[in-house]
Amino acid sequence: MPPALQHAPGLSVSLLPLGPDARGHKPRWLAFASFMIGLGALVFSLPKFFSGRYQLGSLFEDTCLTPKNRTSCTTSSSSLFNYLYVFILGQLLLGVGGTPLYTLGTAFIDDSVPTHKSSLYIGIGYSMSVLGPAVGYVLGGQLLTLYIDVDLGQSTDITEDDPRWLGAWWIGFLMSWFLAWSLIIPFSCFPKHLPGTAEIQDGKTSQAHQSNSLQNTDGNFGQSFKDFPAALKNLMRNTVFMCLVLSTCSEALVTTGFATFLPKFIENQFGLSSSSAATLGGAVLVPGAALGQILGGVLVSKFKMTCKNIMKFALLTSVIALTLSFVFLYANCENEPFAGVSESYNRTGELGNLTAPCNANCHCLRSYYYPLCGGDGVQYFSPCYAGCTNSVSKRHPKVYYNCSCIERKIELTPTPSGFAFEAKAGKCPTRCANLPIFLVIFFATIVFTFMAGTPITVSILRCVNHKQRSLALGIQCMLLRILGTIPGPIIFGITIDSTCILWDINECGIKGACWIYNNIRMAHMLVAISVTCKVITIFFIGFAIFLYKPPPSGTDVPFLDQNTVVTTVPLECDLKKIGNED
Repeated sequence: MPPALQHAPGLSVSLLPLGPDARGHKPRWLAFASFMIGLGALVFSLPKFFSGRYQLGSLFEDTCLTPKNRTSCTTSSSSLFNYLYVFILGQLLLGVGGTPLYTLGTAFIDDSVPTHKSSLYIGIGYSMSVLGPAVGYVLGGQLLTLYIDVDLGQSTDITEDDPRWLGAWWIGFLMSWFLAWSLIIPFSCFPKHLPGTAEIQDGKTSQAHQSNSLQNTDGNFGQSFKDFPAALKNLMRNTVFMCLVLSTCSEALVTTGFATFLPKFIENQFGLSSSSAATLGGAVLVPGAALGQILGGVLVSKFKMTCKNIMKFALLTSVIALTLSFVFLYANCENEPFAGVSESYNRTGELGNLTAPCNANCHCLRSYYYPLCGGDGVQYFSPCYAGCTNSVSKRHPKVYYNCSCIERKIELTPTPSGFAFEAKAGKCPTRCANLPIFLVIFFATIVFTFMAGTPITVSILRCVNHKQRSLALGIQCMLLRILGTIPGPIIFGITIDSTCILWDINECGIKGACWIYNNIRMAHMLVAISVTCKVITIFFIGFAIFLYKPPPSGTDVPFLDQNTVVTTVPLECDLKKIGNED
C-alpha cells in the first residue's frame, strides 16, 4: 500500500500507464513527474513573494483585566484568502507528479529485477517514501524557527512562544523544487530498459489470475488508446485484482486517519502538549511503517513466495494487526479535572459553563485556549478564566498569581520577584501511566499493518496481465484516494468530533474547533473504526485467495512483441542514442 501521505488524485495521470507499459519510455515519464512535483512545490511557495511583508498584530493579553472592552462581533474579508486557490493548484500539480512514481516507477522496478527480488526493491522504495515525509517534518520544524521574512533581512523582538510568530514555511518548498528538478536529467538519461532486462524477463513465468470472464489479448493489445476501454474492463472483471485493491483502500482509510489524528489522541489521552504528542506520534508511525514495508519485502523475497502464498502472508499480518488494534481499549484514560467542564469553580458556577462568579467580570474569550494548571490540581481554560491578574513571563513555563478562581490548598511558591504564583502555563500532569505500553503495542500494530503493504502491491503486479501492470497500479492509486486517503481523515475527524464536550465558540457565536474531548468515548470510537477497517481488509484478502486461479505451470511472461528488436544502452547519459531507440 502506498504511504499515507499521498494526496490529490489526478485521474488523467492514472490512465497514462496503458501506453508506457506497452511501448512507452517509463524513465522519461518519471522525469516528467519530477518536473511536475518541482513545479507544484514552486507554486506552493509563491504566496510568500506576492503577499508582501508580514505585519505583526497587537499582543493579546491573556490575563483578567477589569474593566475590559469585550471584543465585538466583526466579520472581515482578507485579500490573502485568494491565495487558497494558489495552494490548491500547487497541490494538484504535486498529485499529478506523484502518481507516476507509484505506478510507472514500481512497474519499472518490477521489470528490471528477478521475480523473487522484486518485493525487496519495492519494499525499500516504499519505505523511503515513508522516511521522506519524516525528514520533511524534522526539517520543516527547524525552518519554522526562522522568522518568515528572513529573506528580507527582517528581524523581530518576538519569540516562537508568541502567538504572533510565523516561521519561514516557504523555504522547504523551494528546497523541494530544487531537488525535484535536479532529478529531471538523471531520469531522462536512463534507457528504456536497463541492461539485462530482456534476459530477466525471459526467465519469468506468468502468475496472472485465470478466469473465463477475462478477455484474451493478442500481442498488439495496448498499442493504441482505443484499447483502453477493453483494458479497463479486463481489469475490472479480474475479481482477484479488485479484491486486493479494495483491501488496500480499507487499509489506506485507517492509516491516513491515524497519521492525521494520532497526535490528537495522544495529546488528549495522556495530557501532553501538541508538540510532544506530534513528536511521539511521528516516532511511532514513521519507523514502524518503514520497518514494516522493508520486512514485508524481505520475507517475500527470501522465501520466494508465489502469488497465492504472498496473499496468505498479507492475510496473516493483517490478522495480527487486527488483534493488536484493541490496544486503544487499554490506553484510554479518564479526563483530568477541568474547571467548568468536569469540575466546579470552588463549588460555584455550573458544569458546562466556563464563566463563574469568580471570572464574570473578566470578559474572557472562549476562542482563546491557553491551558493553565492551577496549584489545586485543576486545569483551567486560560489564565483569564482562572481569574489571574498578574504573570511572570520570564520564567518557563510562564507562571501566574492573584488568581481569584483557584482555591489555595497548598503553600504558594515565591517567585524571584517576591510574589507567590498560583498556576503555571500548560496542562496538568496526567495520572495515566499507560503511555509507554501503548506506544510499544501501537508500534507493533503499525509494523504488522505495513508488512502487508509491499506483498499486496506485488500480488497486484502478479495477478494481472504483464502489459496491464502500470494501468492496474494507476487504477489502484485512483481508488486508493477516492475510497481511502481522501475519506479517511474526514471520517476520523467526524468521529472524533462526535466525542467533543467543549467547543470553541467565537464572539459571533460560530462554532470552531473542539477544545476538550471525552477520552473514554474517543478511544472506543477509534477501536470501532480500526477493527471495522481491518475486518474489511481481511475479508477481501481472504476472498482474493479463494478466487485466485494460477495459470498452467511454465507459462512465460511476454516481455516484448516478437517483431520488436530489443536494444539496451549504457546508463551514461546519451540523449542521441536514447532518442534513436524510440
